[in-house]
Amino acid sequence: MQDLESVFNSTIEQYIQPQGQIVLALSGGLDSRVMLALLKKYCENTGSKAIAVHVHHGLSIHADDWAKQCQKWCLESGLECFVEHVSLDLKGKSLEESARDARYVALSKHLNENDVLLTGQHADDQLETFLLALRRGSGPRGLSCMPQVAPMGNALLVRPLLHVKRHDIESYAKDSNLEWLNDESNQDKRFERNYIRHTIVPSLSKRWPHIQQSVQRSSELCAEQEALIEELISEKYRQCLRQDKSLSISKLIGHSENVRRSIIRMWLSNESIKMPTRSQLEIIWQQVAMAQQDANPKLQLANIEIRRFLEALYIVRDFQSLANWNKDIHFEQPCLLPDNLGTLVLISTGNGRLSKQSLNTAPLKVIFEPEGLVAHPTDRAHRRKLKKLFQEYAVPSWMRRRTPILMCGEKVAAVGELFVDRAFSGDDCDFVWQRY
Repeated sequence: MQDLESVFNSTIEQYIQPQGQIVLALSGGLDSRVMLALLKKYCENTGSKAIAVHVHHGLSIHADDWAKQCQKWCLESGLECFVEHVSLDLKGKSLEESARDARYVALSKHLNENDVLLTGQHADDQLETFLLALRRGSGPRGLSCMPQVAPMGNALLVRPLLHVKRHDIESYAKDSNLEWLNDESNQDKRFERNYIRHTIVPSLSKRWPHIQQSVQRSSELCAEQEALIEELISEKYRQCLRQDKSLSISKLIGHSENVRRSIIRMWLSNESIKMPTRSQLEIIWQQVAMAQQDANPKLQLANIEIRRFLEALYIVRDFQSLANWNKDIHFEQPCLLPDNLGTLVLISTGNGRLSKQSLNTAPLKVIFEPEGLVAHPTDRAHRRKLKKLFQEYAVPSWMRRRTPILMCGEKVAAVGELFVDRAFSGDDCDFVWQRY
């Protein structure tokens, strides 16, 4: 049996920062309950700062009792305990995936720069994750499973018990007379992970007692392979990536099929998109990128679409309607746009595109609905409907109602970064769209 205190302490010492604190993800189950006991001793011996966060999913009739029990254990351990209530978004996700995503969002609220978040995954969890990845037919990225340490914003996510078997954790808990919570859903074999945990892993462990260590080595080798792939194709990826974060199809064509797939995977990964299957990657290339020029191809992936516009591939997210959104805007005062579209600001400058005198003739506001509006860009000979102008300026269809329009009274003064209307043209102010 491993010395859990030594394993826990040595792992924490590798990653803790003097100016940061330790944040424990405390579900109250066996793993996190043991970590609470280990963390209590560590803080007593080192004087380190630590808190615990319990995420209340509301999925069990016992959820309120679990939260109270975690608070009680933390009080006895001298740690402050925060309870975060979350609601689950099941759109395009399994219950397990939705709960995991909500949990990490809740935990991140308590993380500051240089903090360390501790989660309780162990060697048996890693084995389960590896088997789930095998079932899905994953490549090196999926088979890399869980790293012991990973960035989480400006903090670090650390799994101190990742190389420890569940049997050893349970033995420590019993020897220390610890109590822990049992989530009844963990016995439901309809969930794939539970089926693997209760049906497959015991048989594998009985046949091959060191299977957890073997899987850990394999996952680490896969992680090395994935890191090597990323290193080798990163420059090719940058060459294919356009300023608006789309992928150039003409540049992708110049690469082999394997390199092209790796570039598309890197593109999706960098945008935090769940990795598609190999057949979906084929569809992205053959049916979306290579579709006829007059087609409007797209592939739905969970809550995003992969679309082609002109000679590029785009990730199109599930946007909210902005048809009725409008907001007044004033000089030198940033205007916050909805749906993570950034901010707009009207600034006084000696080399701008707009005339301050013209803009002062009526109240100013920002809208997104182009229907019925017309404008006369300074680089065009005639007035046109915004619908036609968006086409001329090659704005993708899904961005035509997500491009901010500066209105002066009932007239269009400027549209995003595209153009300024001739009637409002000048050089003493500008309309700046700062995107996130």
